[in-house]
Amino acid sequence: MLCWPLTPNNSNMASALSRNLGKFVPRNTCLFLCDMQEKFRSSVQFFPQIVEISNRLLKAFKLLDLPVVCTEQYPKGLGSTVAELEVRENNVPIFDKTKFSMCLPPIQEIIKDKEIKSVILCGIEAHVCVQQTALDLLESGLDVHLVVDACSSRSMVDRMYAFERVRDSGAFLTTSESVILGLAGGSSHPMFKQLQKIIWESAPDTGLLAARQQNLVTAITESISGAKL
Repeated sequence: MLCWPLTPNNSNMASALSRNLGKFVPRNTCLFLCDMQEKFRSSVQFFPQIVEISNRLLKAFKLLDLPVVCTEQYPKGLGSTVAELEVRENNVPIFDKTKFSMCLPPIQEIIKDKEIKSVILCGIEAHVCVQQTALDLLESGLDVHLVVDACSSRSMVDRMYAFERVRDSGAFLTTSESVILGLAGGSSHPMFKQLQKIIWESAPDTGLLAARQQNLVTAITESISGAKL
C-alpha cells in the first residue's frame, strides 16, 4: 500500500482523491434531452427558455461530435419533441417511452458502447422524468450533471425541490454555460471560438434567481419570527 506523509499539499491531494469532484471528460460524456414535447409547451414553467438553453447544449455537443440521446414520453398522447429543439436536423436518436426514467435498454447500450461515465441532463419535468433518470444513472455509478437552467416543471415548487432531491442523492447542479465552457477546458481548444459563439449572449432567464431570492426572504422572515417567539 502506497503511503505518503500528510504535508499540507499531500493532505489536499488525499482529500481530493477521497471524493468525487464531478470533473467530466468530454469523450466519456453524453447529453440527455428529456421529453421536451408539444403538450408541455403551455404548462411547464419557462418552457421556451428551457428549450432554447437545451438547444445550446445540443449545438455544443454536436460541434464536438459527442453523443446525444433524446426521449419522448408517450408521444401518441403528448406529441413529438418541439421543432425548436433541433434533434431531427442533428440526427439525434429519439426513443419513445412510457416509464418515467430515460434509462431504457437501448440507451443503456449506448452508455456501454460509448464508455460513458458522465451524463449532462436537461429537460422536463424536473421532479418526475428528470429526477428518476438522475437517480437511475447515479445508482448505476455514473456522474450526473443536472443543468438547472435547462430543467423545469409545471410548478416552481416541484422544480426547486427536485433540484435539492437529486443534489442530496449525489448529482451535481450546474448551468448551461458552465457545461459548454467545461467541454472546451480552455481557450486553446480548437473549437473554442465556435463554442464561445453559442454562449456569446447570456442564457435567457428561467426564474431561478427570483426563486432563490424568495427562499432567502422566506428564511429570514421565519428566522425573525422565531426569534420574536
